[in-house]
Amino acid sequence: MHIDFRTDPSRYRHWKLVVNGQIAELIMDVDETAGLFEGYELKLNSYDLGVDIELYDAIQRLRFEHPAVKSVVMRSGKDKVFCAGANIRMLAGSTHAHKVNFCKFTNETRNSMEDATDYSGQSYIAAVSGSCAGGGYELALAADYIILTDDGTSSVALPELPLLAVLPGTGGLTRVTDKRKVRRDRADVFCTIEEGIKGKRAVDWRLVDEIVSNSKFDDTVRERAHEHAARSDRPDDEEGVALTPLERTETDDAVQYRHVSIELDRNERIATLTLNGPDTAPPADARAAKALGADFWPLAAARELDDAILHLRLNERDMAVVQFKTAGSPETVLAHDAFLQANAGHWLVREVLLYWKRTLKRIDMTSRSLVALIEPGSCFAGTLAEITFACDRSYMLIGQFEGDNRPEASLTLNELNFGTYPMSNGLSRLDTRFLGEPETLTVAKAAQGEELDAERADEMGLVTFAFDDIDWEDEVRIFLEERASFSPDGLTGMEANLRFAGPETMETKIFGRLTAWQNWIFQRPNAAGDDGALKRYGTGLRPAFKTERV
Repeated sequence: MHIDFRTDPSRYRHWKLVVNGQIAELIMDVDETAGLFEGYELKLNSYDLGVDIELYDAIQRLRFEHPAVKSVVMRSGKDKVFCAGANIRMLAGSTHAHKVNFCKFTNETRNSMEDATDYSGQSYIAAVSGSCAGGGYELALAADYIILTDDGTSSVALPELPLLAVLPGTGGLTRVTDKRKVRRDRADVFCTIEEGIKGKRAVDWRLVDEIVSNSKFDDTVRERAHEHAARSDRPDDEEGVALTPLERTETDDAVQYRHVSIELDRNERIATLTLNGPDTAPPADARAAKALGADFWPLAAARELDDAILHLRLNERDMAVVQFKTAGSPETVLAHDAFLQANAGHWLVREVLLYWKRTLKRIDMTSRSLVALIEPGSCFAGTLAEITFACDRSYMLIGQFEGDNRPEASLTLNELNFGTYPMSNGLSRLDTRFLGEPETLTVAKAAQGEELDAERADEMGLVTFAFDDIDWEDEVRIFLEERASFSPDGLTGMEANLRFAGPETMETKIFGRLTAWQNWIFQRPNAAGDDGALKRYGTGLRPAFKTERV
């Protein structure tokens, strides 16, 4: 099934977005009959990828279309249940690849909520009434503040071990220990009891921030939302920018956006993603950028690149390699970067920079071999140079191809390459690249603004290899053929390990475990076998576990 990540509030089946001044409500009211696939019902506010696609869209719109919103309250539209988590029937019927990609996108979406709280002045508050279990509690954990109804029945739970034994390696456990700082022994108790924890113990163990009686619940939620809003620096009286529908056309072997294109070589299993730089100068000021709306090149390009990466992940899973190319004027890219830097205090420009940060992280987290090909006519400069540093390898042409009159390949750094777009490890991609070579990083910083040719970029360690036109075709071909011949599982493990050198963070833990532990757990017969937990869930039969500990 082809999965489309494009949607808008008029098409939502599972969420209601209500904006009232500085406060917005995201109401989860899942349509049981509107699952992404056939064969399951989304009962008890359980969710599948389709539910999360809408949530991600809503989060983006709150950031761009509603700059005056400073607090977002997440609540349930159903009685006696906040959210039952990922739909188990959906997981049981999904391919392994879909399960893992679904969990990755879910966590990236939760991260975008946390990013809004940390960097955009838009706090999320989870107003939990009823059962809040599994992935439902993971959704609440992504909020800045959790309020639980103290009614004797409402509870929070991560009951995967007693109920299912399939998902104890996703983001919930990491957020419990690393974000909410729950003590390890208490977390062990919490994660092994089916009924969850409620009332005063939930507060004492830091599983929630506050418990409130039913009679005072709505008033307290409103008060906390306004308290959080009072701390925000978001503007009070700005109009937002409409995220108009992305223009995209598809054929059997290509996807075309306005600024991004994908070419698919299915025989060789290679996807070529080309991002075209801006063809006009940047606007005069932030007001003019806002007038351009979704056509403002840095915003338009980020949206298209984001959608293209998701499309490749979910719909083109057989591609072994994504090779990134750019086309355009490096000077014009750098001029747009200079505009972003000069106007970074404006709410819209801040959101655009943060969107690029999240989209570049999306590239980091994509389980394909990634290579940048820096050729004549390319514009790997500033923000677009980050794509080079996100790739596993980069190849740069020395000089020009015979008969090619395009400008010689170049690579240009600017201030944005040194901290504006941190990876999940909290470091810039250049900091991560040169962990053991601080002197090399110093040389790179000193070269900001220089148009570096291939030999200079190679000398500075900014590319993997530089080849002339005699060797170029053969060297690139050998790399691509080699990559397509390796075990895809081995490549995923290798690349995920090598991409995140440096400090461990909550994000690197979450995605490292998604890549390794959960990949393994999902495949084991205890989960996916004929007598495993996914197959027997809801049948009344206990799973038959193989008892060896591995």
